[in-house]
Amino acid sequence: MKKDLLSIKDLDREDIESLISLSFDLKQMRQKKQDIHFSPLKGKTLAMNFQKASTRTRVSFEVGMFHLGGIALYLNTNDLQMGRGELIPDTARVLSGYVDAILIRTYQQEEVEEMARCAAVPVINGLTNKLHPCQILSDLFTIKEKTGALESLKIAYIGDGNNVANSWLQAAAKLNLHLWVACPHGYEPDPEVIRGIEALQSSDRKQIVIGHDPQEAAYQADILYTDVWASMGQEEEKETRKQAFDGYQINEALVQKAKKDVLVMHCLPAYRGEEITAGVLDGKNSVVFDQAENRLYMQQAILLKLLGGAPA
Repeated sequence: MKKDLLSIKDLDREDIESLISLSFDLKQMRQKKQDIHFSPLKGKTLAMNFQKASTRTRVSFEVGMFHLGGIALYLNTNDLQMGRGELIPDTARVLSGYVDAILIRTYQQEEVEEMARCAAVPVINGLTNKLHPCQILSDLFTIKEKTGALESLKIAYIGDGNNVANSWLQAAAKLNLHLWVACPHGYEPDPEVIRGIEALQSSDRKQIVIGHDPQEAAYQADILYTDVWASMGQEEEKETRKQAFDGYQINEALVQKAKKDVLVMHCLPAYRGEEITAGVLDGKNSVVFDQAENRLYMQQAILLKLLGGAPA
């Protein structure tokens, strides 16, 4: 049976640990230049349908596919007949006859799920308004690389309860992590995602907290994580959101609340002076650009697992 990556919820713990382990191997190979003749996906093709702008997701998948010996095709909405009204099921069936996998970055999670139902090849969620699984898998790899651990840490996500926050909640529930999410009132994570993680929590699970106090979230945190306050498609809300998110900036004072060796993370793009200060983003605790680089290795791991180029 084909496998898709639509949500972290659909992965089990062993899947996630295997992807992290494979990412380590791929990064080490790249650094030692041992991957020059490594072409496990030679002859494989990835169709990448981007209905939203992208830097990291597009480049990491495109370069990652190239390094593995395959070919990635960048297709925005205007490149496809979907832009003129062709249905997703028809596009999925047509692309399945040409390519070995489909990446879709779009607005509605339902569109990704419909593509997966109708495609005969693996489908990867490159981002929707609801979820961003590839980002969080890469972040887990970065944290494990930098600290050697996941379960013993306090991870504080401060800011908008958006797709990144939703996927963090799913990962925390799946891996039994201590996650504290602090958002302004009215900007909490998706209610359906919250119900899903509540169903998984039990008395022996580490605490997942969804609250509104950034100071409390940051206190003794090992990881401080944030994202933009206004995501793609929310540009008209930018000024309103600036007011609502007053006090939710990751700045030098908030970093002082965390542990001395706290890692600061941001999935980028970042707006210095809004959700994070320039001093923190570019400071000694920041691993933001290592985090961005690691997207390459995690995307490669995902491609290998889905396309059969890696051990089961």
